[in-house]
Amino acid sequence: MAGLSYQQIQESLAAQPLFENKTWRLSPEPWRLTRKQVTELETIGQGCLDFYLALDNLYRRCAEGKNLLRNRELTAPWVCSYLDRGKPRRLVEHARLKQFKGQVPLVLRPDLLQTEHGYALTEMDSVPGGLGLTAFLNRLYGMNEREFAPDIVGGVGEVEMDWHRCLAALAPGKDNPLIIIIVSDEAAVYRPEFDYLSARLRERGLRVHARHPDDLMPMGDSLCAPIDGNPEEIDIIYRFWELFDVGNVSTAQDILRVAEDGGVIVSPPMKAYQEEKLNLALLHHPVLDDYWRENLPRRSFKVLKQIVPHSWIIDPVELPPNGVLDAPWINGKPIREWEQLAEASQKERNLIIKASGFHETAWGARSVTLGSDSSKTDWQEAIESAVDLADETLHILQDYRKPIRLKHPVFAEGGASVYEMDGRLRLTPFFLVEGDQAKLSACLATFCPADKKIIHGMKDAAMLPCRVVD
Repeated sequence: MAGLSYQQIQESLAAQPLFENKTWRLSPEPWRLTRKQVTELETIGQGCLDFYLALDNLYRRCAEGKNLLRNRELTAPWVCSYLDRGKPRRLVEHARLKQFKGQVPLVLRPDLLQTEHGYALTEMDSVPGGLGLTAFLNRLYGMNEREFAPDIVGGVGEVEMDWHRCLAALAPGKDNPLIIIIVSDEAAVYRPEFDYLSARLRERGLRVHARHPDDLMPMGDSLCAPIDGNPEEIDIIYRFWELFDVGNVSTAQDILRVAEDGGVIVSPPMKAYQEEKLNLALLHHPVLDDYWRENLPRRSFKVLKQIVPHSWIIDPVELPPNGVLDAPWINGKPIREWEQLAEASQKERNLIIKASGFHETAWGARSVTLGSDSSKTDWQEAIESAVDLADETLHILQDYRKPIRLKHPVFAEGGASVYEMDGRLRLTPFFLVEGDQAKLSACLATFCPADKKIIHGMKDAAMLPCRVVD
């Protein structure tokens, strides 16, 4: 199989840059997935949607002080205490309004590591970047190499249409709703991919545009955006900025107000608790186990429990004399204070600490510390920082599941040759929500050098679409 040439890829990327000042390794062919793996991804995607729906119900019932179980008493006001911590009151009140009950993000993207025992789901992203990039890569590899086209996950030219169909369904009374993608300064590196996505949709006669928050024009009970020099009323806002950035988005308060009055639809909904990494720790919290069993379909409960690494919320609380923390054991014993994690052996430090959300360091890998790959001093500092910041932003502790080593062809620097690179894989499938179903619409593979312990987009990694092989 010849695959794409280095020159083909370079010329396509030069003509359509997808990230500002970002580069990555190139490969002549997509990442290969078996049909069994794709079926597993589809099951995971449905599990993610079911989890978001159950989480929304959990938060709302806890906020209202209602019982969580059918046959016995259980209340958990501390869930809201965790999920509302550090949030502006305005956002909390908005998220609790009845008209937004049951609303979840329409684009779901779990981060999946390929490990010896299958996938490990380390995070769920409800404001995910990469959809436009993956749509572009699907088209690039599918249209330039006929052998790939029928088997590209998500198809060629279909990703953007799936995205539009899901969003347009939010405004069923509109034949061709005006959809405005709002990209904040914090998220500006992703603006080119949304320019690409919206341009492809406009080619099909659909009204989709990417804009800066400052471009919005509040007009009474509606929001408008300039289209060809004229203000037009917006039907749907696709929010591409995380809510920790709300104070830097000039028109955020207008968006909140008009959405509450029914003048515009916002997706993802402006629910800050849906953007917290500690949600995965709630899945493992022993007090909530019966809630998840009752509120998740059996299949989704089973798959999530298998693939989500055990996670704990680093919350420094005062305990009674006979109390211990819900935390990993150190030196064969339970701990009473999080600072005792500093005494862990290197083997016991096979754990990750990361900020949960609503903080600038919670994005990407900026707050991530892998204990087994850190000095004892750095590990201790990460623990102390998590404890010190707990009043404003919580951190979670997560079991680290090491990705296995795999091989894939990549171009040598300059494209002079192709070689089999030894590396580790992260899959980021994109699931688009239609009703109560999550559809696998695209899948991006990030293939990092084998010496990288934390996998994320980097210049040393290859970023590829995926194709199905028998």
